[in-house]
Formats: sequence, structure tokens, C-alpha cells
Amino acid sequence: MSCFCRTNSCLVLLKNPNFTAETIVITNSQIRDLLNEIALHNCEKAYKKLFMEMHESLTGFAYSILRSTEDAEEVVSDFFITIWQRRTSLQTIENPRLYFFTSIKNASLNKLTANGRNKLPNGIEWETRLNSVFFNPEELLLSAEVVQKIMQAVNELPARCKTIFKLVKEEGLRYSEVANLLEISVKTVEAQMAIALRRLKTHSEFKSQFPELHSLLTQKK
Repeated sequence: MSCFCRTNSCLVLLKNPNFTAETIVITNSQIRDLLNEIALHNCEKAYKKLFMEMHESLTGFAYSILRSTEDAEEVVSDFFITIWQRRTSLQTIENPRLYFFTSIKNASLNKLTANGRNKLPNGIEWETRLNSVFFNPEELLLSAEVVQKIMQAVNELPARCKTIFKLVKEEGLRYSEVANLLEISVKTVEAQMAIALRRLKTHSEFKSQFPELHSLLTQKK
């Protein structure tokens, strides 16, 4: 039996180095379906699934701004309470993932203001290590050793660079969306992605040995 799920997003969470018990990262389309279920049918099952799918990423993002586990959990919990309270209007959200991250950013900044700070930290970074594979290793015939080297390179990226790479390649946001979210220019996003790709050596050994992976990694959004 294959250790990897074949998905359009080609994104699998790793639970251990043997690549077992993976979880597919939810897509924008799937989030929209859940929001529709919540909005139209008051579906608690869909609401719980949405919470379980998005909680870790949103809490990690909130923590990267607040630097407080308690505050991050509070911000995310309040956000999901608001989602349920305003469920009848959820169908109007065009880009759910971007909406979620933007809402968490704004709520986190409000929390910072309440705590006597009012600026987005320059060193914003997910404190949790990037633990996903943003391609399908099985389809590209990559060994576990090669995958581990790629992930190690990603996790060793500078703070801002890793955050931008994570938002683009793991969370599926476009360059312009990341720029708006982090309050930086699109050129900065492009520059940081270029740094990340150079660190991953996608323009040298990966380009010649794994052209499909090179194409996937260097695809601009």
C-alpha cells in the first residue's frame, strides 16, 4: 500500500520520517464547502472539522505575532466563535484561507495593542517547524533521504524567508496575498522566495535530477 495520498494539492503532513499516518492539508475549495454546510445547515460536524483542520496553522500564525501560547489560543478560539455566530454570512467569503489568516492577523494586532504594542513584529515566524511535504514524493520517485534533505533545508531558512515560503507553498496563498497579509511588497515576497529556492538548490541538482519537482517549486503564484 502506498504511504502517500495522491491529491491535487500534493501536500501531505508528515507524522514521522517513515511518512506514515499522513493528513491531507485542506484546500480552499474544501473550506468553502464546509462553510456552506455551516451557513446553510447549521452543521456542527462541518464546524468541528473546520476547526480541527485549521486550528494548528492559525494558532501557529497567531503565536508568531503574539509570542504567547495563551494569547494565540484565545485569539483563534474567539475567531471560531465568531465564525459560528456569523455563520449565515459565511457564503460571502470568496477566499476563505486568506480571510482566516487576515482575521487572525488583525485580531492578534488588536491583542498587541491591548498589551501596549501596536506593530507587526519584524521577526514574524511560525515557531513550529515546517512539517509538511508540498509535493508528492512517490509520484516524483524521491527517496526518504532526499525528502528529508529538502525539509531540513526549508526548516533552516531565515525566519521571514521560511514564513513566506510556508504561506506560499504550504498554505497556498498567492504572492500578492502574502504581501498584503505581512504588509510587505510583492517584490519582497519574490525576493524571499528566490532565496528559499536557492537554498533548496532547485536551480542546480534538483533541476537536472527532478525536473517535475523543480517546476512545482519554482511555479510563481
